Amino acid sequence: MTLPRPVCVAIQGAHGAYSEEALDRLLVCPFKIETAKSFPEMFSAVARHEAHACLAPMENSLVGSIFQNYDLLLRYGYRVRGEVYLRVRHCLIAPVGTYFDDIERVYSHPLAIDQCQEFFRRHPRIEAIATYDTAGSVKMLITERMTGAAAIAGAGAAAHYGGKVVRSDIEDDPANYTRFFLLSLGDAQLGELVEQFSREAVGPPKTSIVFHIDNAPGSLCSTLEPFAQRGIDLTRIESRPVRGKPFDYLFYLDFLGTTATSEARDALAELKTAAGFTRVLGTYPSGRLDWVGAVDHPGFLEAG
Repeated sequence: MTLPRPVCVAIQGAHGAYSEEALDRLLVCPFKIETAKSFPEMFSAVARHEAHACLAPMENSLVGSIFQNYDLLLRYGYRVRGEVYLRVRHCLIAPVGTYFDDIERVYSHPLAIDQCQEFFRRHPRIEAIATYDTAGSVKMLITERMTGAAAIAGAGAAAHYGGKVVRSDIEDDPANYTRFFLLSLGDAQLGELVEQFSREAVGPPKTSIVFHIDNAPGSLCSTLEPFAQRGIDLTRIESRPVRGKPFDYLFYLDFLGTTATSEARDALAELKTAAGFTRVLGTYPSGRLDWVGAVDHPGFLEAG
């Protein structure tokens, strides 16, 4: 199957969202964007063949995993085709002609507001108002010509909608990164996308799996032992409750390498024997994390 040009990728949020910035970093092939107001709507767009793939934020370095998207990934059975890490740099964006002292209200997604609590502490006169999206908040205040208002979003949203960046880097912690998965349906669709990832944004192959084991002493340790015995580098493991089974858990695990090696095949075979449920979510080029510390954060020591 040959994918049409441009490739259509669904994202949650309006144009100019962080997801669009992450997609620019990940893909070098031409693409167009299908916007969605919610994560379920974004996943559904791929199932309805309105998009070839979706780019889903899966984990943030400050707030942890975005569990809704892990649940949706399992529900829809999509394959992971790639990952990208994006440093999230929150900006205070207002309509042209609005100055900082004019701002009384700030709109943004709840997670973005939560990541800028120090800014609101220093400026208690400013009210934080939650909306469905960061870039969508910028679009709203620009199109509705709102006065005394600003939004928290990325600089790309300001450029897209003609807003003005009033303050940059207002997040509490400069080490603020979001990990995204590029997800799609069958293998035939994904092959071409994998080959067209940006060479600057990818690293060695990584594999993600999910499995379920009975709750018994030592069960998790014995399940992971085949990976350790074969020198397979586990980069992440996290539990997630099983719906309808209180205090029963699925485990999501990432390891460096592919399922094609004899070591990985043997380790997975032992895992499948011990586990009641196992699914390989995908093997894909790993993203590159360019870590930035506090000393590189121009607004980190800003007094207000």
